[in-house]
Amino acid sequence: MYKVFVNEKKLTLSKYPEDMEKKLRFEGFATLEIAVDLLENTSCPELNVYGEDLEEVWEDFTHMFKVIEAAGGVVSNKHGEILFIHRIGRWDLPKGKIEKGESLEQAALREIEEETGLKELILEEFLNNTFHIYTERNGEKILKTTYWFKMNYVGNETPKPQTEEGITAVSWKNRETIMDEVFAKTFNNIKLILNDYWQLH
Repeated sequence: MYKVFVNEKKLTLSKYPEDMEKKLRFEGFATLEIAVDLLENTSCPELNVYGEDLEEVWEDFTHMFKVIEAAGGVVSNKHGEILFIHRIGRWDLPKGKIEKGESLEQAALREIEEETGLKELILEEFLNNTFHIYTERNGEKILKTTYWFKMNYVGNETPKPQTEEGITAVSWKNRETIMDEVFAKTFNNIKLILNDYWQLH
């Protein structure tokens, strides 16, 4: 199953129908175009496209967009707090685009170091990937895949925001604060990956 966010609304691509208000059986490319259009231009809150051959559905779906890959991390410290950045009024996890010739792991470590100033990071394991769609200023539709890794910070430095990237704050937060403050001002993909992370703990 794939969960893709379109304007923060969930599009689920699955083999079998999901328990959702709006469901479309996959009958080719047009089904996917209709699904994205409904999420972008109507009040439809979430939608499920289902088809027997899920990989065919996913392949057709990815062909509708320019695909950009990014990598980032859920970084915890010795107190069990998680590292967040604040940008454009939202809390987010540190991440960024993968550069040519980089592995996913290298990109994740580099981006976290650049965005937060923290270097003593230990990469533990791959968590999951998330997907969302956005439109560039030139009208081009982008499907962004972000690969997330579980990491540990073992140093004692104070994180510093990468202000030239529009990051206004970097902060360690415990689970209670995340539930109370961060979840009200973050993205659905971030909630998904944090829930994946907590299921491991």
